[in-house]
Amino acid sequence: MRLQCGQRQLDLSEPRIMGILNVTPDSFSDGGLFVRPEQALRHVEQMIAEGAAIIDVGGESTRPGAEPVSAAEELQRVIPVIEAIAREFDIAISVDTSSAVVMRESTVAGAHIINDVRSLRRDGALAAAAASGLPVCLMHMIGEPTNMQNNPYYDDVVVEVADFLRQRADECEQAGIRKDHIIIDPGFGFGKTYEHNYRLLNQLEKITALGYPVLTGLSRKRMIAAAIGGQPSAEGRDIGSATAALLCVLKGARIIRVHNVKATADAVNVLQATLGEGNE
Repeated sequence: MRLQCGQRQLDLSEPRIMGILNVTPDSFSDGGLFVRPEQALRHVEQMIAEGAAIIDVGGESTRPGAEPVSAAEELQRVIPVIEAIAREFDIAISVDTSSAVVMRESTVAGAHIINDVRSLRRDGALAAAAASGLPVCLMHMIGEPTNMQNNPYYDDVVVEVADFLRQRADECEQAGIRKDHIIIDPGFGFGKTYEHNYRLLNQLEKITALGYPVLTGLSRKRMIAAAIGGQPSAEGRDIGSATAALLCVLKGARIIRVHNVKATADAVNVLQATLGEGNE
């Protein structure tokens, strides 16, 4: 399975790690740490050395309760960083945005993938993504970050998430996005309770069965903190996050979006070595 990202190919025959680079002042885990380009580049270099195959650059926090930022502010945050990464490193770059203008400008700046938590539903986003010719990641979310955790309800969360992703992928294909350019993300933590999240994780193979590469992002989220007890620091959730990443890989996820690349890469490498030995 290969994903054509502009002039670059991303081999998804094995799981790949997407390192998170938040250039925001208010992200829940690392807000404010990488807002300056030189700080961002040092962190990118570290994540690449630790095993990241993709760097996901985001300029708008989507944590629960987060307020949207203007397109102008988002552009100011992400474009210099994308340009610098493209200039300095040989790495696939994803832009985490829902804004049509940010998608267009990021494509020019050197992005290879569009990663949209709103599944290209903002005005102009679907057309901008289709015009870019780049792969897109479509994520499931109820509502907006400002209200998504206000008592989310499902009759069957797995069926409803799968139905949404299938329908949205069909709509994207009708708009001109190639089927082999579509990635799907069940949206752990986005409009879902603890029980919803773990039911999705337990039945993730029903999402991978839709036939698109699946991206999962559970890193340092509240579902991890709740499972391990109390409210540990962001870094204190990394072992639980790496464990969840392994479960995602075992259930067919191809891209794992994480904060701690090394912990995840080490865990995935041990899993791959074990599975390889068992297949000889």
